[in-house]
Amino acid sequence: MARYHGPRARIARRYNDPIFGLSINKVLQKKNYAPGQHGKGRKRRSPFALQLIEKQKAKYTYGLLERPFYNLFVKAAKSKGITGEVMLQRLEARLDNTVYRLGIASTRREARQLTTHRHITVNGKVVNIPSYTLKPGDLVGVAQKSKEMEVITTNVTNHPSTKYNWLEWDAPSMVGKFVTFPQRSDIPEKINERSIVELYSK
Repeated sequence: MARYHGPRARIARRYNDPIFGLSINKVLQKKNYAPGQHGKGRKRRSPFALQLIEKQKAKYTYGLLERPFYNLFVKAAKSKGITGEVMLQRLEARLDNTVYRLGIASTRREARQLTTHRHITVNGKVVNIPSYTLKPGDLVGVAQKSKEMEVITTNVTNHPSTKYNWLEWDAPSMVGKFVTFPQRSDIPEKINERSIVELYSK
């Protein structure tokens, strides 16, 4: 599975956002300016540069490379509704992202690993495709053989069960429900989806 393997702290500093997880916060506090020789004195960015930044930020946040991200945008553009919001809803409906949101994994990268290693089920069946798109009502859980894994039990124990209102979580059974596609106002990511739509519409 193709995914980003480069430096994470540098990317977080570039976009001034802890897009790879809360652990990057300490990096932003230590050096709160962009990386590179000219990080402290960058010129004003053009509209195109600002649009590109938003696209790159979204890609890194959700862990997609260019082609899968563009394909997802195309599907969103063909769907009913506001393209930018539909795009974010589809990103949130990915299995790896939902595993992360439910607290089964501490980061999206860890969620992808748990999924590909067959530790995650959808409606009772093992699904090892991180990009699998959930539908409202789907049940996402931990495979029976994996419920005693230390990394999973630790994550579940520290998980705030009512953090996202489009998800439900049953801690004793380690099963969550994807209730509905989230509203834009409920998605916490600081992404300007309109800029992404404008970039791809040129």
